[in-house]
Amino acid sequence: MAFRRARNPEGKMSLADHLRELRRRFLISAVAVLVGAVVGWVTYPRVYAALAAPFNDYKTSHPHSVISLNFGNATAAFSQQVSISIFVGVLASSPVWMFQLWAFIVPGLTRKERRISLAFIAAIVPLFLAGCALAYVVLPKVLAVLYGFTPPGASNIQQVADYFSFVTRFILAFGCSFLMPVFLVALNAIGLLPSAAMLRVWRPAVFGICVLSAIATPTPDAFTMFLLAIPLVALYFAAIGVSKLIERTRASDRPTWADVADDEASNL
Repeated sequence: MAFRRARNPEGKMSLADHLRELRRRFLISAVAVLVGAVVGWVTYPRVYAALAAPFNDYKTSHPHSVISLNFGNATAAFSQQVSISIFVGVLASSPVWMFQLWAFIVPGLTRKERRISLAFIAAIVPLFLAGCALAYVVLPKVLAVLYGFTPPGASNIQQVADYFSFVTRFILAFGCSFLMPVFLVALNAIGLLPSAAMLRVWRPAVFGICVLSAIATPTPDAFTMFLLAIPLVALYFAAIGVSKLIERTRASDRPTWADVADDEASNL
């Protein structure tokens, strides 16, 4: 006979309950990633070709450069297939683990607050995938700049593990950076980050976004940096707008002194 933990109407949880909730949501996310990894294993040849395309395009456009992808040992090909399968699993299961993360961070929202926040949560997966797609679009330009530092006469024998590690981390960094507004809204929903505070520090926030964009896009030109910075700035102000809606809803649900006085008078 299975026993279910009774729900607390006030939304309060003990530390043990929080740990059990974290374990449950982590297991759900891990299973989802594993299922996605199986899909990645099956589709490995196509995924490998897509991720290697920027490298091969650069090699084709620079026929006089000595550059190639190299498997260093007997197990390198197998290890690389496992790594890319897990990468595909993370992308494919993103709706599941993102929802689990959000549900763990903000379990105590009221019904009205949840309706407003869910409209923004519906954009989590598109935001994440949009960031990944943007990274893939700018990746050829990034590789062209980085390989351009190779001295004349030198060869660039690229280890497959190093190349795909760079590519997958680059793509995931873009995707995760697009989730910034979601965490800002989460902090606002649990009362740690008022929208007024976010609006008050918008100048330092924009500057920080530009700095992080410059780090995430290791190219000397400003164009690539702004490809990431401009969407992130827009998402930052979108997070402020959603946070204001949540605060307005919370304020309208809070009883006024007049309502309290009327309730006390009716009870006399």
